[in-house]
This record gives sequence, C-alpha cells and structure tokens, in this order.
Amino acid sequence: MQAPKATAFHLDVTAGLHKWRAFVAIGELGSLTRAALFLDSNQSLLSRQLNALERECGARLFNRTGRGVELSEVGQRIFPQVKALLADAEQLEAEIRGQAREPGGRVTVGSLPSIGHPLVGRLFTETRSRHPGVTLKILEGSSGQVEEWLADARVDIAILYRYGASLPEHEQSLATVDSYLIGAPGDRLTAPAEVPFATLDGLPFILPSAPNGLRTALDAMARQAHITLSPAIEADSLPLQKSLVAEARLYTVLPIHAVWTEVAEGRLQAARIIDPPFQRTISMALSKSKGPARAVSAVAGQIQAIVASMARSGMWRPVPVAGATGPGAD
Repeated sequence: MQAPKATAFHLDVTAGLHKWRAFVAIGELGSLTRAALFLDSNQSLLSRQLNALERECGARLFNRTGRGVELSEVGQRIFPQVKALLADAEQLEAEIRGQAREPGGRVTVGSLPSIGHPLVGRLFTETRSRHPGVTLKILEGSSGQVEEWLADARVDIAILYRYGASLPEHEQSLATVDSYLIGAPGDRLTAPAEVPFATLDGLPFILPSAPNGLRTALDAMARQAHITLSPAIEADSLPLQKSLVAEARLYTVLPIHAVWTEVAEGRLQAARIIDPPFQRTISMALSKSKGPARAVSAVAGQIQAIVASMARSGMWRPVPVAGATGPGAD
C-alpha cells in the first residue's frame, strides 16, 4: 500500500491575504484615500503596502492617474481571481468562528446626533445581551458626512433623515417624525402644545449653518409660507443649540426626541409645528459591503425593534405619513 502524501502548496506572494484585501479595496474604489477610509487605515500606510506588494509580484498592479489610481493590465487580469480567493477565505473564517450559527464581528453605525443620542444606549445594551459576539462602532456627523461614510462603505448602517414622501432605493423607513418649535422655560410661544408654522416669522433663532438639511427645509417652507426666518446665531452643535435656547432665550426647531429629557425635566419647552406640519422620515440604509453580513443584519433588526418601541412611547410615529405636507429637517 502506497503511503499517503501531503499536498504540496508553495505560497509566497499569496501567503498574507491582508495585503490583497487592500489591493481589492483600492481597485474597487479607485483611490488610496477612499480605500484607507474603508479599511480604517491611513493613506501613507496603504501606499507602502501597495508598493511592497508590487515589488513582491514583480509587476505594476496600478497606474497612477490625476484622479487617483486604476488597475494596470496585470492588475485587471488577476483582480477576479484575488477577489474569489478572499471570498473563499472569508467563508472559511466564518465557518471556523461559527458565524453561520451566531453573529459576530464589528458593525459600524453612522447617525445624526439628534437620532443617535436616544438610540445608541439601548442599541449597545440590547446588542451586548442578545448578540455578545457583535461589537459596535458609532460615528456621529452631519447628514452630509453620514451620506459620505455610506458611499465610501465606512459605515455598515446609516440612519438618516429623509424628506418628502419617497425614499431612495434600498432604504427602509423606520418612523415619521414631527418637528417642534423649541423655547426656554416659561416662554409664551412654546407654552401651547401646538403652534402654526407662521409663528416662526421673525423669531430669533439658533440654527445650523448652510448647507444643512434643516436650513434647506426651513428656508423652502418659509418661502412657501411667505415668512422670514431670522437666525440670530448659527451653530451646528446640538448641545450648544439647546443650551442657548435655554440661557439666551432663543428658538430652534428640533424633533421631540432630541429634547425629550430636557422637556420632561422642565429645562426646555416644545410646541409641535402644524398648519402645515413640518415632518421628516427616519430611514435606515445598509452599505453594500463592509462588516460581517449576519452581524449587520442582527444590528439592523435591533435598530428596527428599538425605534418601534420608542414610537410606542410617543417620540415619533411608527408608520410614515404618506404625502407629508412639509419637508423634514436635521
């Protein structure tokens, strides 16, 4: 009987797969800067890795252009094989770690501060309890920043405000949110439960600076209503907006969940804007690819459940209002 033989694999260039992950990211994004953001790395390190990889291969894998980089002839030829190799390696790793049975890995969530503040604490607690193998990374920024992170696949899940009755393709509506005129304790205008939109005419506001979703939406509706909005000061910081409303007796426009605690404790007042209502949709968008798929799905499911629970508490409406009269804000 012939003795069994071990399969002989002679690996050199493909021994370390992390460098090929960088190769695929650069090839897909066409930019070292975008690839560095996607990989949570930095551009100089990625450039050194690319140079080392090309030396090992003995061939140029990318051509540098004025707009970034593009795959060379050699790079184009090997790109599909490298991507298939990485997909097989990822599947093997998932099976070894048991991800087919239990979600695991890091999930990056990008959101606006006014949404993240009431959501993230519960998301962390419930994810840790239900899916202990999943870790969270939270990024907060303006709507433009979150959009950019989503486009660059720097986040796995983006939570955004959207305006109007329809959503972009592949996004899911989580809730519809009313906007409120926010004032200081004892303020006469915000003492009633509701105020007409025309009440905003000429008030001293603290508002984010343009370009910004809130400013765009407010300015558009103000023009339709033939009223004047008068920002006394511009500030993008949500905590600063709330503190100056209370201390300097200015006004701002926010969703109720952004001031939920302050209103409950009597540190701010809030009157819902009506006639017409000033509404927006909270939507959830998933990146095409970054984090582990099962972990991303698990976290997305937790976000849906938490938003539904908050809707029942009165923070927002669980079902989007079709054909909302006014645009939203952030």
